[in-house]
Amino acid sequence: MKTGSDNFRASAIQGIIERLKNKNVEVVIYEPTLKTDSFNDCKVISDFNEFANTSDVILANRLDDILNDVKDKVYTRD
Repeated sequence: MKTGSDNFRASAIQGIIERLKNKNVEVVIYEPTLKTDSFNDCKVISDFNEFANTSDVILANRLDDILNDVKDKVYTRD
């Protein structure tokens, strides 16, 4: 989520999440600012290491330094 943004419902990634879920792909969300265990029937993980170890593929809007150790798992528009 964009830093300082709280508009999760309007995020462009929502359509991608729905498409993946329609293909029976388990989706987990890394979002340290979201204070809930799930969002749109997806598990929310606030710890990046747990998220990185859980995920086979990571979709990201932008590359970030936190992704350096898992670049082989990252798909981004960057």
